[in-house]
Amino acid sequence: MSPLHLRGPGSHEEPAELYRAMRRKHGPVAPVLLDGGIPAWLVIGYRELHQVTGDPELFSRDSELWNQWDNIPDDWPLRPVVNRGQPSILYTVGERHRRRSGLLSDALDGVDPAVLRADSEHFADELIDTFCGRGTADLIDEYAMLLPVRVLARIYGWTDEEGTALVTSMTDMINAGDRALAGQKHLHDSCQALVAQRAAEPADDVVSRMLAARGEFTEEEIVQDLMILMSAGHQPTADWIGTSLHLMLTDHRFAASMFGGRSSVPEAMNEVLWEQAPTQNMPGRYATRDTTLGGRRIDAGDLLILGLQGANSDPQVRTDGASLTGGNNAHFAFSHGEHRCPFPAQEIAEVISRTGIEVILDRLPDIDLAVPAESLRRRESPWMRGFTALPVTFTPTPALGGAHP
Repeated sequence: MSPLHLRGPGSHEEPAELYRAMRRKHGPVAPVLLDGGIPAWLVIGYRELHQVTGDPELFSRDSELWNQWDNIPDDWPLRPVVNRGQPSILYTVGERHRRRSGLLSDALDGVDPAVLRADSEHFADELIDTFCGRGTADLIDEYAMLLPVRVLARIYGWTDEEGTALVTSMTDMINAGDRALAGQKHLHDSCQALVAQRAAEPADDVVSRMLAARGEFTEEEIVQDLMILMSAGHQPTADWIGTSLHLMLTDHRFAASMFGGRSSVPEAMNEVLWEQAPTQNMPGRYATRDTTLGGRRIDAGDLLILGLQGANSDPQVRTDGASLTGGNNAHFAFSHGEHRCPFPAQEIAEVISRTGIEVILDRLPDIDLAVPAESLRRRESPWMRGFTALPVTFTPTPALGGAHP
C-alpha cells in the first residue's frame, strides 16, 4: 500500500477526512512521506499514540537514531522541527531530560498568575485599541497572532518591541516552508542576545530563573530551550485563540457568549483542543529496535510522527463525543508522556487564550464575521492548524488608551 504525502491536498483544509482515509487504508499507524519523499510513520491511533509517547525506552526522542539522515540535505525545510546535534530539550533523553524539564517547569511556574492575566488584559486592550474605532478587523493578523508573543516576550524578559519583532521569524520556522531556516536563525540570534543580557543583568523573568538554576546546563542549551519555549508557546496559543473565536462566531451553541456572556468560552476552547488541535502533528519518536505497532513492522531507526489530532478523532475512543469535549482533558493537544508540554506552560497558554477571548467579547460584543464562513482558509501546513484570516465587523467604539503600570 503506497504511503500518502503528509503535506498534500486536503492535509490543511480537511485533515479529518485525510485521517479517516488513512485509517481505512492503513489502520492506526500509516506510512507517510515527508518533504522530499522521506518516509515516516504517522501514528493516528489513540492507544498506539499513548503507547509511543509513554515508552521512551522503545520510542526515543533521540534524533541521532534516525535511519534516514544520509538522505537529508542541509537545506531540508523540516530541519527546524526534525534535526540532530541540537542541544535543546527536544532531543535530550533520560535523567538529563528530566532534570532539564524540571528546570523549565520551575522557571515557568515562577510566573505570577495575577501578573500574567494583567499583562494579557493590557496587551489585548492595546491591540483592540488599534482597530476598534474603524468597525472592521482581521482577528488573526491584528490580534491572535500578536497577543501571545507580546505576553510571552514580557514574562521571558524581552522588551515589548523585541517581542513583536519575533512574530514573523517564529511563524516561518514553525510552518516549515521555504523561510524556515531563516526564521530559525533570527529566533536563535534573538534568544542568544537575551540570554547573554540576563546572564550579565538578572531580572524577575523566566530567562533569569533558568540561568540561576541551570546547574550543568550551558548558556547555549538555555538559548535552545528558550527557542522551544517561545515558538511552542506562541503559534499554538495564537491558533487556539483564532480557532476558538471562529468556533464562537460560527457555531450557534456558543452564540450566548458573543453577547456579553463568558460561560461558553472554556467549553469552546476545550472543544478546539479535541476537534481542531493547534498542533496537528508533531515529530517525532525513533524506534530503538525492530518492533511492531498497530499491526505494522517498525524497523530500528524509523521515524514516528505523533498524529495528535488523528488520535483525538480515533473512533475507538470517540463513542460519546459530548463527554469528550465537555471538559474532558484526555486529548493529545499538549502531547503526552515525559516530553509533553510542561504543565505550567499549558496553564500560561490557557490564561493568555482565555483572557484574549474574554477581553475582545467584552470590548466588541456585537462582533460578527465579515465574509461567508465557507470562504475562510487554513494555513497550508500539516503541523500547525489555524486560520490565515478571520475578518470581522462590529460597531465602532472608542479606544481605551492609558498606560500599563
